Amino acid sequence: MSEKVTKVYNGFLMLAVGLILLAAAIVLFILNADGSDAWMTILAVVLIIADSILVFPGLFIVNPNEAKVMVLFGKYAGTVRQNGFFWANPFFIKKKISLRARNLSGQKLKVNDKIGNPIEIAAVIVWKVNDTFKAFFDVDNYEQYVIIQSEASVRHLAQSYPYDSFEDMGQEQLTLRSSTDKISQMLEAELQERLDRAGVHVIEARLSHLAYAPEIAEAMLRRQQASAVVAARSQIVHGAVSMVEMALNQLADKHLVELDEERKAVMVSNLLVVLCSESSTTPVINAGTLYQ
Repeated sequence: MSEKVTKVYNGFLMLAVGLILLAAAIVLFILNADGSDAWMTILAVVLIIADSILVFPGLFIVNPNEAKVMVLFGKYAGTVRQNGFFWANPFFIKKKISLRARNLSGQKLKVNDKIGNPIEIAAVIVWKVNDTFKAFFDVDNYEQYVIIQSEASVRHLAQSYPYDSFEDMGQEQLTLRSSTDKISQMLEAELQERLDRAGVHVIEARLSHLAYAPEIAEAMLRRQQASAVVAARSQIVHGAVSMVEMALNQLADKHLVELDEERKAVMVSNLLVVLCSESSTTPVINAGTLYQ
């Protein structure tokens, strides 16, 4: 079963009817002040009882981004989403529910990622009630349900992907750190699937905190730094080899100097030292011949 709309009536009209009945009862009491006509007193009492039981209890207000769920003797009668002043069956139990968007800032959870590294993770979720029947009657407490299912979704997501990728894992694998947009989309989809039972619509879901657990944070930072250094040195070496190759080719093409294989090896070694060194090198100038 899902949400349905119930019929309501103009509240101002019914308020006017209630005031008229109340005024009539007061007039009857005044006209029968001496108590000579018992029927006037009885009619006045009946009008007051009708007002207090049938008219005034049925009046209610629905504010913007709010709804009223109507229950009649344990049976769902419908929902009023329209804003304004209304009257409905006075025997309806009217339960207020907010339709506003709400923020859920999840707590930091400590879990193991796909490869077993302990990490800290948290998410921010924006949600609102979409189906008032499911929110009230399909779950015990829809707000608590959202909190618990959100934590479960974040834990499941963290255990499904590694925190970061390394050379032995492949560069195309999704990771929590580098694939933020895709991870957020998957978190939102999983949350929506879990929260449909409570009639909740997930507007947005994103990770708000992601870090290695303190006990391994320093070691993983060193590993990341080492990976970055290796990548940088590989790029430097690749560029240096290209430059050495270009220098040898230009010397050969322009016939500026003839080098045997041994001298080429010495030149390559010297150029690579100069180009790949982390600190400035101090060259030694040969003032003699090439072979002295």
